[in-house]
Amino acid sequence: MIALYISSDVSVSLPAPRSASDWLYLPALLSEALHLPTNKLRERSPSPMRDFLIPSPLPTRRNRTFSASARASEGPVYSGVCKCFSRSKGHGFITPSDGGSDIFVHISDIEGEYVPVEGDEVTYKLCHIPPKHEKVQAVEVNIVHLKPGSKHETWGGHIITS
Repeated sequence: MIALYISSDVSVSLPAPRSASDWLYLPALLSEALHLPTNKLRERSPSPMRDFLIPSPLPTRRNRTFSASARASEGPVYSGVCKCFSRSKGHGFITPSDGGSDIFVHISDIEGEYVPVEGDEVTYKLCHIPPKHEKVQAVEVNIVHLKPGSKHETWGGHIITS
């Protein structure tokens, strides 16, 4: 037996461990002897939204209104360079030629057969992002010049060296 004296009025007697694996159960025996609350796993409450995806606040080509698409197509054409693009994430950024902050581009707004890579020269039009219409995203993005010496992937998965 092991006698543990916790304080002047609290002591606990536990059976002596016989093997190394018995030491693993010592904390459980101690909490049981001291009548401590056990750490029970809390059941997760069934959320009504658990099986649903949260919709993206960014308008893609499929959920953009006709009026927003019409305003964007009537606007001027800008040029820039692809800063980065992630096919797996489905978005990237364009650095405008005239300076300014980087512009978001969604995968659904890329025209043509190639996935853009860093350094590709692109043209695009701008579309305001709701709800406040303060930010913009690039739409109707076309690759004008592929970055020389880089590998480009087609949407079908073929690799082409330029």
